[in-house]
Amino acid sequence: MHRRRFIKSALLAVPGATLGAALHETLCASLPKMKITRVRFYESPISRPMFNQSFHIVTVETDAGITGIGEGGSRDTMRECAEMLIGENPLQIDRCWQLMYRGRFYPAGREKLHAMGALDLALWDIKGKALDVPLYELLGGKSRDHVECYSTGFIRTKGGIKETAKATIEAGFRAFRTSVSDPGGETAFISQRMVTKTHQNCLAIREGVGPDADWCIDYHTRLDFPDAVRLSSLLEPLEPYFCEDLVRSENPGVYRELRKQVKVPIAVGEQFGTRWEINELIEQHLIDYNRVAIPNCGGLTEYAKLAAMCETHYVGLTPHFTGPVSEAALVHVCAAFSGPVLMELAGTYPLDIPYLPKHFDYRNGKLWPNDRPGLGVEFDASKLQLTAEFAQRNQPIRIFRRPDGSLTNW
Repeated sequence: MHRRRFIKSALLAVPGATLGAALHETLCASLPKMKITRVRFYESPISRPMFNQSFHIVTVETDAGITGIGEGGSRDTMRECAEMLIGENPLQIDRCWQLMYRGRFYPAGREKLHAMGALDLALWDIKGKALDVPLYELLGGKSRDHVECYSTGFIRTKGGIKETAKATIEAGFRAFRTSVSDPGGETAFISQRMVTKTHQNCLAIREGVGPDADWCIDYHTRLDFPDAVRLSSLLEPLEPYFCEDLVRSENPGVYRELRKQVKVPIAVGEQFGTRWEINELIEQHLIDYNRVAIPNCGGLTEYAKLAAMCETHYVGLTPHFTGPVSEAALVHVCAAFSGPVLMELAGTYPLDIPYLPKHFDYRNGKLWPNDRPGLGVEFDASKLQLTAEFAQRNQPIRIFRRPDGSLTNW
């Protein structure tokens, strides 16, 4: 039977409440065994300069002839993760994730998580291609027809901030995004003065988007605590969709006190990784929107768990913008999430990318799920430089497993 027809018949036979798990089990039972044989790393010319926000491409090859595409990491961080995957079954994605995260004694830090996330995306891409389905089908199916977006410099005009905000909404975006003002040049950053300047800009933005559209603002962790409170109070009448990263991120517990003093919706997570870093902010409802992104959190495997945590505590998803492959992955997991979603689309790279004939589908200020298998991304390796490859397994410490085969720590 053709695999997609088989999937449709399976969908009809499975009750809605158990759809994701039951469909996944039914489909995977029909898959052949396969092993990871090689990982390749390609450097992208459009990548951001920070290696823990890179747009570099990674491919995971299997002995079944299926290759998965991922994005993120650096050559050095990729090695630690990739060498542990050689010989593993790429369809056992969570097993592979646990091995990469815990298999070298120390839990992965935020830089290594980025490389893990790239490989994790490639594993999901392999599974979707093997099953001939888009990944949102493996996450329970679509909860929404499209994913609404807000623009960070995606729409540009020759006018001022008011005109740009207006043009953004007219282009179909749900919201326009701005940031705390900077003094320009080498002028010293005086927090108090920037609060006043930012408020003036936001008055113009609210007028530009009009009463029926939205806007949001990133504080960029630039402000001192009292100025973050003061700006939030000034912005409250302007009804921002969210205010992001009000203060520095090293001490998440600060939001317990901050939450008492501000009433604007709070978004946090751009500088965070796994759910263990942000779980208290979510569980104690100290934030309203989770800004953690793929691949920064360790990939789609971890992001799906984060999304479930957010839904439980009524926290929405507003993931930070990322590279084109990771943005495509976010569309899948956000499409399958039933809570509020607003994805960031930034003007950091062109939509026409030579090495990616297909990536995410953008139309009219929105991102649209498509039915291409896996991530729905096509990669032309001839357009990039191969800078590293890993085909030999390296696992430097012993791995302990429980009687059921699950991994425990060294």
